[in-house]
Amino acid sequence: MGQVLGGREQVRAAVVQASPVFMNKKGCLEKACDLILKAGKEGAEIVVFPETWIPTYPYWGMGWDTAAAAFADVHADLQDNSLVVGSKDTDILGKAARDAGAYVVMGCNELDDRIGSRTLFNSLVYIGKDGRVMGRHRKLIPSYIERIWWGRGDARDLKVFDTDIGRIGGQICWENHIVNITAWFIAQGVDIHVAVWPGLWNCGAAQGESFIYAGHDINKCDLIPATRERAFTGQCFVLSANNILRMDEIPDDFPFKNKMTYAGPGQGEFVGWACGGSHIVAPTSEYIVPPTFDVETILYADLNAKYIKVVKSVFDSLGHYTRWDLVSLTKQPQPYEPLAGERPMAMPEERIEQVADAVAREFNLDVEKVDKIVRQVTTPHRQRAA
Repeated sequence: MGQVLGGREQVRAAVVQASPVFMNKKGCLEKACDLILKAGKEGAEIVVFPETWIPTYPYWGMGWDTAAAAFADVHADLQDNSLVVGSKDTDILGKAARDAGAYVVMGCNELDDRIGSRTLFNSLVYIGKDGRVMGRHRKLIPSYIERIWWGRGDARDLKVFDTDIGRIGGQICWENHIVNITAWFIAQGVDIHVAVWPGLWNCGAAQGESFIYAGHDINKCDLIPATRERAFTGQCFVLSANNILRMDEIPDDFPFKNKMTYAGPGQGEFVGWACGGSHIVAPTSEYIVPPTFDVETILYADLNAKYIKVVKSVFDSLGHYTRWDLVSLTKQPQPYEPLAGERPMAMPEERIEQVADAVAREFNLDVEKVDKIVRQVTTPHRQRAA
């Protein structure tokens, strides 16, 4: 108890800022594996990818005049190129994570693994150093026209993962502004917070002061102050992964390429949002790596446990600066499951591993085979072919 970063003095982190292979799951998986292995060779123990990196963020059709019916073919294609948890998709990423010796947090369009469902989710998938899927976080509230594409996550997604490099959690885009949800994550003692975004945008038409940094007006986008505030409020490191994508990387036969033109005031093409801006923030709210724009790269930083300890000595949001006697969080709600009375609820990931290990030891069985059986018995709706 009381440890930060899993008792480690330092953890090396990597944030990937690279364009996806547009609408091509196979290509994205291959590129992701190369990037994970590259980061692993540089000593990274956690590798983070941007929002819906597999197979892309839907930069087309955002606006009041969006006609949902026009996207039928594209939506079907997006389903076919979305990641399926528990399939060969996560096996491929798991092997790369295992070979690199790193935790991987992958932003993706996720195809629901419940039998009979084809709903897509904007998800973060967490993969351990051992190559196993630790869990996932589905975006709780798709924003505005995003609701055409994605369903909503539920209470199972409000989870932090306790690892040997610290407690890891993540929120997607504007989730980082949801006060009660952010408080819930902070209350679980996050050491490393993953924040993922589609890029950098202008919030609106307010005539505020511009601050041009590396050719981009960072005073117009809400994510810049959001990550710095999140770091200090939670006394944690923030790994901010932002997408990058160029028009010439979108195939000419993509039906809506010529309509991807709106990005807000003064930003030109909508994919102009995907200009990067990834960065890494210390618990002091200072940049360890400042926003990096318009280039494919991997950002690296050594996360020093001392930073968390020092900030907590003056502002401890889970200790002397918390007034639980005045305001407290309520009990976490139960996840939503159709047919909950006829199917067992999903067993928490750590409990599955505990049960499998205990049974394997007692009866001298292969732990991986036991683990597979436990998963089939406790969560039958999760098993699905890609």
